[in-house]
Amino acid sequence: MKKDVFAVEIIQDSLLAIGDEMFIALARSSMSPVIYEVLDYACGLTDAKGNLISQGNGVTSFIGMLSPMVQRVIEKFDNGKQLHEGDVIIINDPYVGGGSHLSDVGLVLPIFYNGEIIAYSANKAHWTEVGGMDPGSFTSNSNEIYQEGLQLPGVKLYHQGELNEAVYEIISTNVRLPELSIGDMFAQVAALKTGEKRIAELCQKFGAESVKLSIQKLLDKGEKIVELELQHLPKGEFYAEDFIEGDPLKGGPYPIKVKVTISDEAFICDFRGSHPAVNVPMNCSQFGLMASVRVMFLALLGDIDVINEGVFKRLTIITDENSIVSAKRPHPVSMNFEARIGAADLIWKALAPHLPERLSAGHLQSVCTFILTGKNPENDESFLIVEPSVGGWGASNDEDGQSGQYCMGDGETYNLPVEIAETKYGIHIDEYSLNCDGAGAGQFRGGLGVRRVYTVNHDGQKVSVNLGRHQFAPFGLNGGGEGSHNYLIIHKNDGTKVGPVGVLANYELQKGDRIELVTATGGGYGNPLERSAEAIERDLLNEYISIEVAQKKYGYQNA
Repeated sequence: MKKDVFAVEIIQDSLLAIGDEMFIALARSSMSPVIYEVLDYACGLTDAKGNLISQGNGVTSFIGMLSPMVQRVIEKFDNGKQLHEGDVIIINDPYVGGGSHLSDVGLVLPIFYNGEIIAYSANKAHWTEVGGMDPGSFTSNSNEIYQEGLQLPGVKLYHQGELNEAVYEIISTNVRLPELSIGDMFAQVAALKTGEKRIAELCQKFGAESVKLSIQKLLDKGEKIVELELQHLPKGEFYAEDFIEGDPLKGGPYPIKVKVTISDEAFICDFRGSHPAVNVPMNCSQFGLMASVRVMFLALLGDIDVINEGVFKRLTIITDENSIVSAKRPHPVSMNFEARIGAADLIWKALAPHLPERLSAGHLQSVCTFILTGKNPENDESFLIVEPSVGGWGASNDEDGQSGQYCMGDGETYNLPVEIAETKYGIHIDEYSLNCDGAGAGQFRGGLGVRRVYTVNHDGQKVSVNLGRHQFAPFGLNGGGEGSHNYLIIHKNDGTKVGPVGVLANYELQKGDRIELVTATGGGYGNPLERSAEAIERDLLNEYISIEVAQKKYGYQNA
């Protein structure tokens, strides 16, 4: 086998394909639009020690979260000795094992072959509901994690193939929409078993020892690729500072900083000196931070075809104890993505001037979470919308920024189609358009955000939002202008309005009220006066900018 390089390659390609197959299996059997439409989940395999082998991904923020989750399960169950064939462990604790927030629920299945654990099948998916003080288990006004939902520290959902009825009942009793959450849970189990089946087939065909050898070679390959890629990065120390915004009425914004040290052997991100953990849900745990830093690390490395634990061996993350980017229990983490994506954006900001061919100007950064709850007037049933929002990305040194895209933490996700939102939730969406505000001017301009306008069709609906980059706009590069801001305005039926705001918790609406959500334009790159007349005229024709913006910011004289 050691000499059969063809068999090794076949097994390695199969391992990568298994992650993708698990991903598809989960989407096809899930119950919630946030999974089967938005793709807010990830599936993957680890080796017997919990090292990531392959992963099928919807949200980039889950990169790197599966392996520490599996490692926590291995540690908790006596180095795997208390695990049995048919066991499935459920875990969403943000402070151990790859946690982000309680809504992201992970499942782990040990894969046995001839009585030995060969690998682990794992996934993590955003459940529509896990209980807590607010519907959707997203809350922008919690002050401790106990308000944010049901905490599952790593317990057996299945024991030797038998469903743990007690755990099942605890979950179904504590969530507001059990048909969705429980349905998604069983979809996750189905995806785990897909991985288990495929690994068993590989072992039957090639032998368990051959599979284990191929796994190790795949991990070694990941480490070797990064060793080579590090040679192409600038060397030295790079610094950046910024803010995690949060609610200004509760102490925000909160300063964060990073020192990035790059050598031929290591890539070190030092976040010491960032704000201490706070009693509002903007914190992230060290595992949440690690996941987002890993995403940024991959972006810097360029187009590599292998993503596994070996890739991250040369990455080191340093934080203060219990900071806003390394929070400990019981600090709230419901909106944790604002901290961890903000921290990753700091690395981006520090290195973008030195890697213009790989990194663009600043983007909308925030997940821009929008939550709407209430009654559907068509059938009087309760509904819950939990939706991230798209916006503008920054320009690069050779092209305009992308418009209407999710932030780096969301990755390969999709927006919820208007038709599905109106059909399932009984709301009306009046407008879904590009935000042509003229910000992000440059030789290459920033990508455009969006404007979404909802009309409320029933009294008593409630809206919550959390929008980063509300106070501090996306940064420009090399003389390019800053982008614009994320914000929400409520236009009341009586003619008054609320906002613009960046944070809002459970604001009660009345029939006829209109919700206007606007996301940021990305930062520009280069001197706006150097933008070509052809590009300006194209933007004018498409109505991306006004003639006033063309004249004032770009010096356009052909009107």
